[in-house]
Amino acid sequence: MSRDALVDTTKKQDEPLNKEELASGALAIQATDLNLWYGTFQALFDVSFNVKQGLVTSLIGPSGCGKSTLLRSVNRINERFGYVRTQGKVEVMGHDIYAPKVDLTQVRSQIGMVFQRPNPLPITIRKNILFGYGLQDSTKKIDSQEDEIIEKALKEVLLWDDLKDKLDKSALDLSLEQQQKLCIARLLPVKPKVLLMDEPCSALDPKATEAIEELIWGLRGEYTILIVTHNMAQARRASDECAFMLMGKMVEHQRTEDLFVTPFNQQTADYIEGKFG
Repeated sequence: MSRDALVDTTKKQDEPLNKEELASGALAIQATDLNLWYGTFQALFDVSFNVKQGLVTSLIGPSGCGKSTLLRSVNRINERFGYVRTQGKVEVMGHDIYAPKVDLTQVRSQIGMVFQRPNPLPITIRKNILFGYGLQDSTKKIDSQEDEIIEKALKEVLLWDDLKDKLDKSALDLSLEQQQKLCIARLLPVKPKVLLMDEPCSALDPKATEAIEELIWGLRGEYTILIVTHNMAQARRASDECAFMLMGKMVEHQRTEDLFVTPFNQQTADYIEGKFG
């Protein structure tokens, strides 16, 4: 599968969506009747779920409800475990990522992943940012353009002013907030269409959490973002749409403000009100 087969070739890959496109409802992710088993344990049950291009969509629900499993199904990272079995369909930018001949390297280059705890590589800030870019295509000559790549990525995550004179320092010397931002910056040079974030603020203090939320909101439009969070206040602050999951099933998906104010499902209302979870 070529790189272009996974992206929308009608638009320049690095061109952000405009207001009309944001309102158009074009889909970046479309899961249909998705089922997943860890061995004999079924974690997802007939999940159908759409994520609109350019928006931030949050997944909420109690621990063990399938949020992270669904998130990780979107770039097939669950398949690291040999005992995982999946049925159903997941399309990203209109292409079935579970099709037999899909190139997983290309899939994951277009669907970036940010984890709960920052995971910068134990190398310099500079090499962290260039790592993924060079890995995707070993024929690329990055020496002549590496300064531009690094500056652009760090500016997108609002780290350039802080780190421009520290590029050859170890990434492990950064604060947790800076490390998490760097992990996001590391994804951007390969120009992914989708960013998956699995509780990206869970290891951060309130001030750092606010900074990451502002960054997420700033990236919307240019990127489609799907975020798992246990923090309902965060979901309410930092997402356009929100979906509630329970026991491996998709219960409800609405505009965030509507889901929190006028949920359709009583289970959603009970969870939001803290009656379980």
